[in-house]
Amino acid sequence: MAITATTALWFLPFVLPICLYVAYTDMALMKITNKAVVLLALIFVVLGIFLMPFDAYLWRLAALGIVLAIGIILNAAGALGAGDAKFAAAAAPYIALGDLRFMLTLFMGVLFAAVVAHRGAKYSPLRRMAPDWVSWEQTKKFPLGLALGPALAIYLILGALYGA
Repeated sequence: MAITATTALWFLPFVLPICLYVAYTDMALMKITNKAVVLLALIFVVLGIFLMPFDAYLWRLAALGIVLAIGIILNAAGALGAGDAKFAAAAAPYIALGDLRFMLTLFMGVLFAAVVAHRGAKYSPLRRMAPDWVSWEQTKKFPLGLALGPALAIYLILGALYGA
């Protein structure tokens, strides 16, 4: 992996709770809150400057802007929600450019697992544990935060274990 183990270890304790919160709120409310997105970006801004060379830090911040622009276009086209676009943008700086292909593959796997788990729970007795979740009633929309949050968390965990 291109991300260093040290960088991943420093980010992980701050980012992991946000990732879990985003997965939960997107299932329960079909919303990824601005507070979670801003906090995720702020953690990178504050810690990132100390954890990587300045030029790499600036390129990673540029990734935030690039992914946000793409997310705005996809949101306008109806392909994903605004919260999903903002979370993806805030998560982008955490991904080392050399890990982009790996991260896309990881995200696809996590997305598949999230869809299967969510749909499976929706039509099983597990639904009674959280009967009021808004995501159960959705037919065309999916709580993408259920995949986005865990994908970033898994990436950082793998980076901490197997990073450069």
